[in-house]
Amino acid sequence: MQRGTARALFELLSSMRFAISLLTILAIASVVGTVVKQNEPFNAYLNQFGPFWFPVFEKLGIYSVYNTSWFLVILAFLVVSTSLCIIRQTRPMLREMRNFREHAREASLRQFSHQASMVPASGVAVSLDRARAYLARSGFRFRASEREDHVLLAAKQGSAGRAGYFLAHGAIVLICIGGLLDGDLPLKLQMATGGKQATSGNQLIADIPASARLGTGNPSFRGNVFIPEGRSASTAVLNVGDGILLQELPFSISLKRFHIDHYENGMPKRFASDILITDDSGKALERTIEVNKPFEYRGITLYQSSFEDGGSLLSLAVHGLARGVPRLTNMQGAVGDTVPLHAGDARYTLELTQFRAFNVEDMGTAKDSDAPASGMARFEQHLGSGAKSPTQKNLRNIGPSYTFKLRDEAGQAREFNNYMMPIEQQGRWYLYSGTRDSQAEAFRYMRIPLDVEGKAETWFALHDIVFDPALRAQLAQRVAARSATGTSAADNGMRDRLTQTVEHTLTLFADRGYESIGRFIEATVPAPERERAADVFVKIMQGAVWEAWLMTRERSGQAAPALDENNAIFLRDSIAALSDSLFYGAPVYLQLTAYDERQATVLQATRSPGKALVFLGSLLLVLGVFAMLYIRERRLFVLIKPNEVLVAMSSNRKAIDVDETFQRHVDGLRELFAAPENRPT
Repeated sequence: MQRGTARALFELLSSMRFAISLLTILAIASVVGTVVKQNEPFNAYLNQFGPFWFPVFEKLGIYSVYNTSWFLVILAFLVVSTSLCIIRQTRPMLREMRNFREHAREASLRQFSHQASMVPASGVAVSLDRARAYLARSGFRFRASEREDHVLLAAKQGSAGRAGYFLAHGAIVLICIGGLLDGDLPLKLQMATGGKQATSGNQLIADIPASARLGTGNPSFRGNVFIPEGRSASTAVLNVGDGILLQELPFSISLKRFHIDHYENGMPKRFASDILITDDSGKALERTIEVNKPFEYRGITLYQSSFEDGGSLLSLAVHGLARGVPRLTNMQGAVGDTVPLHAGDARYTLELTQFRAFNVEDMGTAKDSDAPASGMARFEQHLGSGAKSPTQKNLRNIGPSYTFKLRDEAGQAREFNNYMMPIEQQGRWYLYSGTRDSQAEAFRYMRIPLDVEGKAETWFALHDIVFDPALRAQLAQRVAARSATGTSAADNGMRDRLTQTVEHTLTLFADRGYESIGRFIEATVPAPERERAADVFVKIMQGAVWEAWLMTRERSGQAAPALDENNAIFLRDSIAALSDSLFYGAPVYLQLTAYDERQATVLQATRSPGKALVFLGSLLLVLGVFAMLYIRERRLFVLIKPNEVLVAMSSNRKAIDVDETFQRHVDGLRELFAAPENRPT
């Protein structure tokens, strides 16, 4: 029973169907690994797939397909299956390659689809000599089988094509073994048997425990080395799930200088790193690494992966957005620093996380789909994936930006992304500031409009007045006085009612902006009158903010602004930004005023012992496929009898040239056998 079970298991593992099933699963997994970007931070996947599918895909290992246990197990089974398949087929394959089939019977030959009969002009001996000479000239190897009254010449050519089977299957074994060696299999073994476990990445390198460190003897790894300019590193960071492992390198890498060139629109064109490598013996080696030009040293290959900020020094103007916060102060900090920030009685921690000197965005606008197309534009509507985009792209560098987190005393953090330079939208200029509660969300941007002088100070001054409770009554009185200029008792009563309405509107607006006014309208105004009521409240806010603008000009000794179209648009944008500022989530607005950029390179350090096996396997696979496809096995049988010669041919594959080849051999042999004996052959 046990022998029968072992035999059945061997038959299963060595069967072609089992190997093809494994290859199909690997192919599907590879498609998933190609579509879904691998080894990204988990927050990126949470933002992409949402809270429902994120844990499902995490359990399936979609985020790191090629390093999952099930993928490696399938690779191992494919190695075993293919190896057993080779072992199983070796003996019959070699026997078939050596066999000439010289014992084939005449009845069997006459059943061949390619067979022809002819009458020889000479005896058996002469015909035999002529047939041997023809087969030798045609590149056949043959054996003769002499029988009672006839002789059978069994010839063959192209048997070497069967070697392609061994080459192709052996190549699959080598490639899979190389994939196992270069995958996470050695790492998983260390984590399973060596007590290694991933740790959190939010800590200093010196604080990472020994259980999360891998020695220089680790046989294979792939990690990132982060090096700011003027500094060095001797460890690589390996991402394992939502944690990291620290890989020690047998040398240290110093970044002397980082080079980056840009196209005219600001997109990176070339970036490279001038590095100095120093090993344990003190040997120093200088190299320049750039994209697609790696450098290998002591079995470790260094690739130019990307670049990041290396601790740029930022100068910030702090605009107060909350009561008790100074209107304007200045501060400095470097990317990566944690800086205390006081906003009135509240205490915050400012974490500067990222700086980008270039931001290339598509500032194009969508085409008018209703406009009739003509000429080439009409033709392009029918083009496929290679056609032009339906929107006119206008890639443009919109200047530096930086990202920071503002953490309160309870430890809750909110992330912000501020642009340094104003950005134009429909002829108007704005300062953009994005905010979000977590990295799983997209940034929501507040647009601060600039005045005619290209400054944001006007908007901040409006903010101080509109949201100051002590000034609401004065602001309301100014609006009422400008609207009702009469002196009669009726005018005075209307002025008092308008003052109360404006003050109430400002109080509502100070709570949650337009949202509070909208809720008030829904709660107090009948549905048919709500649209007209909303227009009234908008006009009241416009009048109030206009008076606030006049107050700022009066305080600074400037003339009143003209009530023209441009100032009306600025007024509308200012009110929208005032409403958005209530959801900004920070007591200050940090405007980037200057920076001293410091670059850092990100190198990928890999040790790939299976790379040579993969390259060798790829070469053998090409040779094997070539041999199986283009080296055709032909078997030609010539049965010589005193009064008849029977010619038959078989081929391992039905090809379009089989008929032509057989007819050529038949014509050649018929001409030889028809010649008299004294004619030279």
